[in-house]
Amino acid sequence: MRRLGAALTMVGLLAGAAQAETVHIAVAANFTAAAEQLAALFTAETGHEVTYSFGATGLLYTQISQGAPFELLLAADDQRPARAVAEGFGVAGTVFTYAIGALALYSTSLDMSNGQAVLSGGGFDKLAIADPETAPYGRAAAETMAALGLSEAITPKLVTGENVSQTLQFVETGNAELGFVAASQVIGKAGVWIVPADLYDPIRQDAVLLRTGEANPAAIAFIDFLRSAAAIAVIEASGYFVE
Repeated sequence: MRRLGAALTMVGLLAGAAQAETVHIAVAANFTAAAEQLAALFTAETGHEVTYSFGATGLLYTQISQGAPFELLLAADDQRPARAVAEGFGVAGTVFTYAIGALALYSTSLDMSNGQAVLSGGGFDKLAIADPETAPYGRAAAETMAALGLSEAITPKLVTGENVSQTLQFVETGNAELGFVAASQVIGKAGVWIVPADLYDPIRQDAVLLRTGEANPAAIAFIDFLRSAAAIAVIEASGYFVE
């Protein structure tokens, strides 16, 4: 009986392994750290594997529209997921807000206790932002400067990154004295000013199941997992708000 029980257990394990799938997910660069934690939890819970491609939301969407084999999009805005559905790339009824982001101004060398005063004072040579055309956090940075009436003065000093990960690199490598990044990227660091939320439009980060993943159990499982208490705990601990 023991041998039979062991054999049945092995059959069950093999069947589970056979059913495990891999989901390919396009993820906004600001969500990198949280996404990596979520992948480990998801695999432990379901047995499915996750592969990520990180980048600016606009560039990721361009790749999706050109046939990239992503099965889910975790965007840094609420526009591209809705557009994906409208243009036939996304599955209707699967769009939801998985996180609401916050913008931060970060420096490794300047006192950021009053970030607005630092910006107004102009005592710096380079300010890094993500590309406002493709990266929602870059757009939020541009909106902030406009709201403060500083766009004209600061524009000559801007260094533009492809996404907020590159913007963070510019600051940490000294290529810019300060930069607008996602608050989630600088949790626990010194030199951070959290930008008041009334200076930019809310950064609602939406997810959508893409048609390429509609028949993949791993893709469906992951988008369900994003709504779970375990996933929400990771997202909130990473510096985001969840409705």
